[in-house]
Amino acid sequence: MSDRVHFGIVAGETSGDILGVGLIDALRERYPEARFSGIGGAQMQRAGCESLAPIERLAVMGLVEPLGRLPELWAIKRRLERHFRDDRPALFIGLDAPDFNLRLAARLHRLGIATAHYVSPSVWAWRKRRIHGIARSIDLMLTLFPFETEIYRQHGVAVHCVGHPLADSISLGEQRCAARRELELAPDARVLALLPGSRTGEIRRMAPVFLAAASKAQQGHAELELLLPCADQAGRRIVEQLVAAGGFSGLRCKLLGESRLALAAADFAIVASGTATLEAMLLRCPMAVCYRLAPLTHALASRIVQVEHMAIPNLLAGKRLVAEYLQDEVNEANLLGEIENFLANPAPPEELLREFERQHRLLRRGASARAAAAIDELLRSRRRSAAAPPFS
Repeated sequence: MSDRVHFGIVAGETSGDILGVGLIDALRERYPEARFSGIGGAQMQRAGCESLAPIERLAVMGLVEPLGRLPELWAIKRRLERHFRDDRPALFIGLDAPDFNLRLAARLHRLGIATAHYVSPSVWAWRKRRIHGIARSIDLMLTLFPFETEIYRQHGVAVHCVGHPLADSISLGEQRCAARRELELAPDARVLALLPGSRTGEIRRMAPVFLAAASKAQQGHAELELLLPCADQAGRRIVEQLVAAGGFSGLRCKLLGESRLALAAADFAIVASGTATLEAMLLRCPMAVCYRLAPLTHALASRIVQVEHMAIPNLLAGKRLVAEYLQDEVNEANLLGEIENFLANPAPPEELLREFERQHRLLRRGASARAAAAIDELLRSRRRSAAAPPFS
């Protein structure tokens, strides 16, 4: 196969951009002259991906929230369809964002374009009937977690668990001392990280209660250091506005640009459910996990979601390792209780840390390289099938 292969690739938010740049680099190891087009963020664009729309326009979550954006999302989808029809890729790769990418993949698959999806949608938790549409439109599913593969095998979908790139990029060793030196924090400081999410809707729903609980704790524990990472300037502005308007008496909180540094330095974290909970686990940071949806989205989701846990560490372990709070449980009293408990018992249980390390080792598989190898085998298999003589 020529090195000048064209890959279509679409990411829908920052986490997809991070996955995408690792995959692009790994595919270039196999196809040095490969080109990439679709939608990517700053990192994918620096790696050479031609982005046809801003990645931020796809960053929408929930069952109800995307409805107001449907005209724009459909317009972007049609533009990508035309682009890939006129400049056909050897393979289309959807990076997460399943509601958008799986619909696009289904259309491209009907045009005879090979398709892969990187990051399994939560078919094991809700909307399980989606698996039938996925089986018709996806040639290869690349999952991050081992427990996600069986449902695809049952439905005849080629699937590879590649592990998680975060587990590859975060070392197994202790990182707290170095992180604290970088942030100019004392080695014996009591440090709490607050991660209310990366999307603006999440921040507006979660940050006020996170800040209220932390402010109350800091009033009684002046030594408590607070770190709050903001994924981008928009998120930072929202947090600054909330702090100014909230009247949090004497709040001392350091705003950072990177969640990893905050979690590496912290003794404990209050975290919105999502990839940040995995990052906290990999950095051996005990946590309480919060999940608060828009009311109508929650009303709909609560009827169809069938899963015992929402936090990634709990899903991986198959048991409750860290506390979880949902909807109205995400309140000042509950979060203050978690913070007070941490301050009274600052040393995390050794059993918890051992389980965090065990899960880290299970996920540390060289994800980008494994994903590229699986994609390469898919393309070679299709080439062999195309070259095989027909039966006489």
